Amino acid sequence: MTTIQATGRASGFRFALVVSKYHDFVTDRLQAGALEALTAAGVASSDVTVVRVPGAFEIPLAAQHAAESGRFDAVVCLGCVIRGETPHFDYICSAVAHGLTDASAATGVPIAFGVLTTNSVEEALARAAEGPGNKGREAAVAAIEMADVVAQLKT
Repeated sequence: MTTIQATGRASGFRFALVVSKYHDFVTDRLQAGALEALTAAGVASSDVTVVRVPGAFEIPLAAQHAAESGRFDAVVCLGCVIRGETPHFDYICSAVAHGLTDASAATGVPIAFGVLTTNSVEEALARAAEGPGNKGREAAVAAIEMADVVAQLKT
């Protein structure tokens, strides 16, 4: 039996961070957490490209183009959708989740989901706080692990 799992190796991999500008008081913190995780894993800043998009709805298209470019081993997607008074929240969250799943399946490139879907600003800020619970950090760690797993599966 052979087991393939992430080794923690990250140097040499290239990453795109697709970050929504909408709710930047949250997404800037998610981006900081993701960059900290990548740096801690030994990823050089020259191996990270940040792509800013208007809102969460635009993340899947940018992520798919980044993945199709062949320039990146994984894509980290960061955004924030906060529930309001209308069903708009449900449509956006569903579109983003399905869009990222489809983009990853179509390209074969790992795409990490770091898009917060919260009921309030307070919940969003709690998930974007400094430290190990930062969801941007968690998405970056998942991207590192998946880039490593996919690289092993290709050899």
